[in-house]
Amino acid sequence: MIKNRTAILVLLTGLNLLNYVDRMIVAAVLKRIKAPIADGGLDLSNKQAGLLATAFLLGYFITSPLFGSRADKGTRKGLIAIGVAVWSVATVASGFATSFATLIAARVLVGVGEASYATLAPTIIDDLTPPHAKGRALAIFYLATPVGSALGYVIGGFIEARWGWRTAFFVAGGPGLVLALSCLLIVEPERKLREAKGKVIDGLRTLAKIPLFKRAVLGYCAYTAGIGAFAHWAPTYIADRFPAQLTVETANYWFGLTTIGAGIVGTIIGGRWADRAHAPTTAYDDPANKRGTNYLLRICALGMAWGAPLAAIAFVMPIPAAFFALAFVAEIGLFLSTSPVNAIGLRAVPPELRASAMAAMIFAIHLFGDLWSPYALGALLDYLAATAAMMALPVTFALSAYIWWPRRAEVT
Repeated sequence: MIKNRTAILVLLTGLNLLNYVDRMIVAAVLKRIKAPIADGGLDLSNKQAGLLATAFLLGYFITSPLFGSRADKGTRKGLIAIGVAVWSVATVASGFATSFATLIAARVLVGVGEASYATLAPTIIDDLTPPHAKGRALAIFYLATPVGSALGYVIGGFIEARWGWRTAFFVAGGPGLVLALSCLLIVEPERKLREAKGKVIDGLRTLAKIPLFKRAVLGYCAYTAGIGAFAHWAPTYIADRFPAQLTVETANYWFGLTTIGAGIVGTIIGGRWADRAHAPTTAYDDPANKRGTNYLLRICALGMAWGAPLAAIAFVMPIPAAFFALAFVAEIGLFLSTSPVNAIGLRAVPPELRASAMAAMIFAIHLFGDLWSPYALGALLDYLAATAAMMALPVTFALSAYIWWPRRAEVT
């Protein structure tokens, strides 16, 4: 059995890394999937390519409230293990897709599996970690977001260039099947549970009455819309914008390195900064806790205010080196909010509703965020110049900064 706090954090962080590798493999090989059937692709339009992200998110956000509600009433490790196994099998199945429809079906199942894991793993980490170190622990867990995403780009591009896009899915899905069983060995800490008869809608109604939680989710929706479309289309955009200097593989490689570096720096800074918001109480409605939560919102807002204009400038740069340099600095700001915004989802709500809060957050940010944004950006790319279409992304980042900016009235 796994009882050590550090060992559990390492295991869950490693699985989160695989989570994002699996998620970003599609973006890494998207240009090849779009290719004509004669060239080994599925002959997709930009709109269809955007729908691949939408399909994943349909499975992801629709099932997350169900997992969250169920976990608030009982153990979580079994649900996590099932989720990891499902997403791994579905990732492998993506490599066997023979049409747009079969690939869509596989991506929906990947989303269902990831919904269980992404909803429940942070709540276990929060239970295990003392108050003064929660921001650092969440930062470690969420480091897997940029690192796993970047590895998805790099590994996907490397494998696709040598063995084809289908092999990339086979390699990405395999490790999760092995690690899924290890989740069953986790010894969960004791916690307060909801009554078994409690309904999903009852928990959501309670969450909807918490102003700080609501604003955190609204800003996260705008953030996710921008970051989701950017992550899905960036390698293709870079390769198409600089065809003389970059291939699909090198575009994935350099974008991956940029994301790793900026993601590590931004996530660590955000996590350490979030620890300064530690309140001496665990009561979610205590004024000290509310002030700390408002402080977390400020961190998120400042990061987006930093990243939005730099991202806009990056898109008009005439050479790859300038693009990647500015993208690196912009992404530090974008990743600054990763740990703080998820910490808000855990500390701004009653303890017995934390899994439901994470699920509600996941449901909202994908329904109103990246469920539709990759498709919308694909449609813009069909009708506008690529650089003009990409300018929609900094606008959404700026909107999230405005929504997240603290309001004094909410902490009094």
